[in-house]
Amino acid sequence: MQKSNTPRPAAALDNRQLDLPLFGEAAPDVLPRSPSPTPTPSQHPNKVPLAPDGTRLRSVALGARTLHYRLKRSSRKSIGFVIDSTGLAITAPRWVTLADIETAIAEKQRWIFAKLAEWQTRVEQRALPRVEWGDGAELPYLGKPIRLRLGASVLAFDEETRVLALPLPPHADSQQIKDRVTGWLQGEATRVFGDRLGVYAAKLGVAFRSYALSSAATRWGSCSSEGRIRLNWRLIHFPLSVVDYVVAHELAHLREMNHSPRFWRTVESIFPEFREARKVLKQCPLEM
Repeated sequence: MQKSNTPRPAAALDNRQLDLPLFGEAAPDVLPRSPSPTPTPSQHPNKVPLAPDGTRLRSVALGARTLHYRLKRSSRKSIGFVIDSTGLAITAPRWVTLADIETAIAEKQRWIFAKLAEWQTRVEQRALPRVEWGDGAELPYLGKPIRLRLGASVLAFDEETRVLALPLPPHADSQQIKDRVTGWLQGEATRVFGDRLGVYAAKLGVAFRSYALSSAATRWGSCSSEGRIRLNWRLIHFPLSVVDYVVAHELAHLREMNHSPRFWRTVESIFPEFREARKVLKQCPLEM
């Protein structure tokens, strides 16, 4: 589900996208004053996010998905792939061309995305409590626990008691319960994120073209230079301050399509508490 707004012209930008990765995006604590067989060629280094060590990531389009990776040259004789909590790292011989590297990525893309999904599952298990999907189960919603109650006639959430009533039989299958709750959470994410985007877009004086939910395994959000924003629906588990941080982060890219000191000053101008919210996500240990 998308929400449309008429975009306000921004600084001259080409068609590019900035992602807020689940792993490895770093921000300063003190701001200074002042599947396709053939991959699309890498973007210019200035158009992609940074790795934890400050090096620029490369990116390659694989069908409808964009994959970011760290590239290191060495004297080894073959191309090596490593996937960990920071994403994809590739070590390649100095004589191998970028085209050869990205062809190798395309050939291994099923393995790469499968491993990234495995890391996402591990992270979710560490970030959120394990839910036993049944009557009385609890899970976080906007930073506070809610309790599931089966056997209701209609789907309803009581904000006072924080009970989510589900129109399912008391002994419903756990997967059926999970699917129904996930659908409700995604609906709430669409509503809440849309509201917060409107609030912070007005504060910054920008307009986004559209937004949609994401289930990305490697990023909390993304923003293209065309004003299209995507937000990971799992943010609905976190306090509203965390949602606001991610929203402010993505909208700030409509002014600064980078992660420069000027970008972080833009984030701070509309969400001064961004450092505290960022720490919450780092403790998950999902990072933006």
